[in-house]
Amino acid sequence: MKKISIADTTLCREDSTFAFKEKIEIARQLERLNVDIIELPEIKNAKTDVLLVRTISSFVKDSLLSVAAGVTAQSIDDAAEALQGAAHARIRIELPVSPVGMEYTCHKKDEKMLAWIKTAVESAKQKVQSVEFCAADATRAEKEFLIKAVKTAVEAGADCVSVCDSAASMLPDDFADFVSEILEQISVPLGVKCSNKNGFAEAQSILAVRRGADAVKTAVGGETSSLETFAAMIKNCGDNYGFCSSVRFTELNRIAKQINWVTENAKNEKTSVTVSSVNEKVLLDKNDDETAVRAAVIKIGYDLSDEDFVKVYEEFQRVARKKAVVGAKELDAIVASVALQVPSTYKLISYVINNGNIMTASAHITLERDGKTMEGIELGDGPIDASFIAIDKITGHHYELDDFQIQAVTEGKEAMGSALVKLRAGGKLYSGNGISTDIIGASIRAYISALNKIVYEEA
Repeated sequence: MKKISIADTTLCREDSTFAFKEKIEIARQLERLNVDIIELPEIKNAKTDVLLVRTISSFVKDSLLSVAAGVTAQSIDDAAEALQGAAHARIRIELPVSPVGMEYTCHKKDEKMLAWIKTAVESAKQKVQSVEFCAADATRAEKEFLIKAVKTAVEAGADCVSVCDSAASMLPDDFADFVSEILEQISVPLGVKCSNKNGFAEAQSILAVRRGADAVKTAVGGETSSLETFAAMIKNCGDNYGFCSSVRFTELNRIAKQINWVTENAKNEKTSVTVSSVNEKVLLDKNDDETAVRAAVIKIGYDLSDEDFVKVYEEFQRVARKKAVVGAKELDAIVASVALQVPSTYKLISYVINNGNIMTASAHITLERDGKTMEGIELGDGPIDASFIAIDKITGHHYELDDFQIQAVTEGKEAMGSALVKLRAGGKLYSGNGISTDIIGASIRAYISALNKIVYEEA
């Protein structure tokens, strides 16, 4: 029984607008589903994208993590740096091989492109154990050059090769013949990626598998072969044709629905109240040194200056002497309370909230900046959502709400509530903390606190 590797490309979708936490959740679900390879796009932002890959690496232990690179030497270095903590790492050298693609994307002719393929693969191979060469527009390439490009990559050290019908220019049987011809020229596993523009992606993929392909790139949603459909084909037809996959089919529909929900939620982004699940395993105690605490701070998403980290570590030591264990929530609160303390650009003057079970929640917020009073009135899905939208209207900026937590810090009817807000701007997290007997007031103060840190740093 031949095992077909399934590489999921959901996080590489060009139409995606996933937030940082949504990408983490999708990767977590794919790991649970036991897909063989989780593909990630090229590193564009040295801070946020590297942090994303490292965060995913902390919990993805079975699936192979593949990061795209190839057009520049820097892209290969960035991919290697991001993958340092991955249990199973791969750099994916994605390059065009059609005349138009090479000229437009890389400004290279045939011979120079072959030389670059050799250099790129060799460079990647020196940095990670597994390297894939991916011919991005293989079906539009000249056949003779495509074969040369594939052979060059293999000779340079590529462990596997993938060919893409990104233009959806071939019918399924023709694509199967195309794959068969390439297999005759190489001795490494061959993968395929098919566009579903014409509705043929799954048919192309399964026929390619029958002709010898070893791996198929899929996605939840988008224009690539559907993960659900292709995995179902493997399950339903595999016994008769001698192939199988490692995907947990019993969980496939449930997890695909969860990923689809995240995808749709990303398209219709709303302010939401969530509890962070990425950092549940952050556990520190009084014996942990600066290195361990700094690693935990990075893990929960903060990029602190040395000066701010000194403050955080001192406060951590104080808290750790009183608590046996310091978890992610406590560390969040420490960062929010002592790091990035800045002057208050925006000050809260007043807030009026209207809410009930037969009316839409509204918030009337009054802020002051440089002695000038500004007001905003907005509706929302609850009083806190309305308040945050009103603040955004006053300031003229909307920042991604990465996390929002509420907890009681005292007991009784007059209990104090603590709110923690994390906003993301320019790939960096800014946290704010607010305390009040009125939990809505605490939430508004926490939001303004995080906002002031963003405004101060941008200035």
